[in-house]
Amino acid sequence: MAFIRENEAKCGLFGLRCIVSGVLVATLAGCSLWSSGAAKPVPADLGANVAVLGVRQAWTNRIGSVAGLPLDIHTAGNVVTVASSDGIVAAIDARTGGDVWRAALAEPLSAGVGSDGKSAAVVSRSNALIVLDAGRERWRQSLAAQVFTPPLVAGGRVFVLSADRSLAAFDAATGHKLWSQQRSGDPLILRQAGVLLAVGDTLVAGFAGRIVGLNPDNGSVRWEAPLASSRGTNDVERLVELVGRTSRVGDSICARAFQTAVGCVNAARGSVAWAQPANGADGVHGDGEALFGAESNGTVVGWRRSDGSRLWTTDRLKHRKLTAPLLLGRSVVIGDDTGLIHLLSRTDGSPLNRMATDGSGIAAAPAVAADTLVVVTRNGGVYGFRPD
Repeated sequence: MAFIRENEAKCGLFGLRCIVSGVLVATLAGCSLWSSGAAKPVPADLGANVAVLGVRQAWTNRIGSVAGLPLDIHTAGNVVTVASSDGIVAAIDARTGGDVWRAALAEPLSAGVGSDGKSAAVVSRSNALIVLDAGRERWRQSLAAQVFTPPLVAGGRVFVLSADRSLAAFDAATGHKLWSQQRSGDPLILRQAGVLLAVGDTLVAGFAGRIVGLNPDNGSVRWEAPLASSRGTNDVERLVELVGRTSRVGDSICARAFQTAVGCVNAARGSVAWAQPANGADGVHGDGEALFGAESNGTVVGWRRSDGSRLWTTDRLKHRKLTAPLLLGRSVVIGDDTGLIHLLSRTDGSPLNRMATDGSGIAAAPAVAADTLVVVTRNGGVYGFRPD
């Protein structure tokens, strides 16, 4: 685990990236907790796959490698929008697996993809916000800092949360900047997607350990809810950051603070409903009754959404480097770094089925569109699964 400042050479070493503001950027989720000479933990034996819930592969597509890209699989109706590290952006019909449109930007991306079903937005590694309409570039705007969170396209605007903890809004039709807000915070920030979503007429963003509600028209703060706080004596120990994905049900928003806590806030009142200690690096998902997530060691946890009490835990997937989950019907769907998709019972975490992909690892939290479970691998395979 190490950190490199912007003015030092070879900023790509050890999975780290530097940003123009001089803020230190860290990729901590994969940091080893054992010495180089010690044996790494062995993943739990999965045993034979007993398919309690029948699932079949319906189609495949390809997008190109997404290694190093904090990818979000965006869904709108029957359309799934994805992007690759080298600048391919594609809208895929979840019913057939065929392209609706595809664009090659010919430049690497640092964040993607956001969409409202019409316009799609990504950010390049050269800090350009690029907006596409039906696969054609509509406009681009230069940004002052790197971006790892997919832009939010909503209400005729494009919202961008940058790694220097600034938040900006642009007109989706013209690219004109409407407003920007700058927040202070600790000197470290994660190189992964944060929290950015719309809840009614409120723009909700994660800043350090706080979920903040803002007026989308001018960026003024309506409320702040502290989900986690900095602790420790050095920059690494004080690092606190909210990570995607989130779970929203009505005014309830649940999120994870990196390696610190899981909790829910009430967006109508701007208050914390509950927060529980948790040691995970990726987001959560759930419904009005339950919330699910994976700890950094691969333990999968279910919490009661009303108060945060634990429903169950399972170590069946321990040491498998899991994605954030997707709650889909009776299943908690989660991917691992070997390319397997696991379906666990929402009731007790018992296995319902598992499916293989290309073995390169699942790159993003699974998504659903048109009754199809969609996953993307690090090598760029896009897979659609449906129940038998």
